[in-house]
Amino acid sequence: MSSPAQPPATATPRFRVVHTAAGFARDWQIEREALAAIGARFEPVTAETEDELIAACRTADAIIVVRERFTRRVIEALERARVIVRSGVGYDVIDVAAATERGIAVCYIPDYCTQEVANHALALLLAVNRRLRDLDAAVRAGRWRGGDLPPVGPLYGQTVGIVGYGRIGRAMAARCRALGMRVLAADPYTGPPDADDRIVPLDELLAEADYVSIHCLLNEETRGLIDERALRRMKPTAILVNTARGPIVDQRALTRALREGWIAGAGLDVLEREPPDPTDPILTLPNVVFTPHTAYYSDASAVRLRQRVVQEVVCALTGRRPPGLLNTEVWKEG
Repeated sequence: MSSPAQPPATATPRFRVVHTAAGFARDWQIEREALAAIGARFEPVTAETEDELIAACRTADAIIVVRERFTRRVIEALERARVIVRSGVGYDVIDVAAATERGIAVCYIPDYCTQEVANHALALLLAVNRRLRDLDAAVRAGRWRGGDLPPVGPLYGQTVGIVGYGRIGRAMAARCRALGMRVLAADPYTGPPDADDRIVPLDELLAEADYVSIHCLLNEETRGLIDERALRRMKPTAILVNTARGPIVDQRALTRALREGWIAGAGLDVLEREPPDPTDPILTLPNVVFTPHTAYYSDASAVRLRQRVVQEVVCALTGRRPPGLLNTEVWKEG
């Protein structure tokens, strides 16, 4: 099958589509081909500050966002934007209220990377539980299974608490059930639980769980949700896993909890500040396993994401309701 033809170099594009993270992909064939079919010009740019974003996006018809913050000031400077698409699940970098006031559609990919993030969360849980960091370091230092093996807790029969019981939280719960674990979930907006999972208040979950895995969106309700009070409710043997967003956890309180033994360990794919300050004390703690905000990634998921994102743009620019439309009130059929 032949690829869609690129518009002639002299043709005036119908639409201008800006991607604000030029380093996101090695090549842009997926985006260029799909957008050329509707006569759109695709422009990957590097823009991070408000002024850079305004300069790059002022006359764009559609904007694709990765981690760049689209504040009210940026959105109010947009002259032609019909749609802003967040390349991923979370949309906390976009001021949705400001976009809605301007009649700009905001889209996201709510079912993207569900399996990848659940796999990664389980990998972090296992890495901390099995003390893989310590054991790996011991082998590299020439110590082979001496009498000083670190304590390792069982998984079978233990309790995992899932904070945020949406697609990813449920996928994580299914993996934990397969290991013989009991599942508690805290989510005031969820539907009926799967299998034998139980929906409980957050305080009950924190007090009972041997492992707490965070899978909720970041918003004003969840920012700082896992604070000092929450951490003190957890068991001293408990492990915290966060593959959602860093600011859901009060990192200063978490550092203290890990240092002083309120909890036993943590597996963190996200931090309050990314990348972290190299002098951040949390980086010195031996009872934490870190990954650099990569839970979402697999080769296949990266391709699927780009295809889904460009589908949202094409739908919005051609008058079809985008599947991932967030602020549905702005959409007028026809």
